[in-house]
Amino acid sequence: MTPPQARTWSHRGRTPVVRVRGRSRRRISIAAHQQLGGPLVLVRDNLNVHKAAGLREFAEARNWLTIYYLPPYAPDLNPGEGIWSLLRRAWLSNVAFSTPEHLDQRIQRGLRHIQYRSHLIDGCLTETGLTIRPA
Repeated sequence: MTPPQARTWSHRGRTPVVRVRGRSRRRISIAAHQQLGGPLVLVRDNLNVHKAAGLREFAEARNWLTIYYLPPYAPDLNPGEGIWSLLRRAWLSNVAFSTPEHLDQRIQRGLRHIQYRSHLIDGCLTETGLTIRPA
């Protein structure tokens, strides 16, 4: 499986270069964050690529980064599963997708709809029993 294709940005004059393993060299995954001035906690599911040796070494070398892994199958603890459930029930149901681009377009439209309805996102978080508390 190749990583999803997306756009990214960087500071002017500094082109980000990310090497990934996989069949396709034209696709990359990249994530960035704003300097927060404090520790960062990342909660991941148990997907094998999330537990790769390179990521583990990266995290161990940075005392400001802590990674917690959810149990192997715990959709009830993962708010992202609620988002996928909303997508499957509304924007992805009863559709015969003609191309991968058609599927991608429907997913993006659904995510955009969810993004602007914070009560849907809050509901997915509430369903897990987890809360967000500012430090």
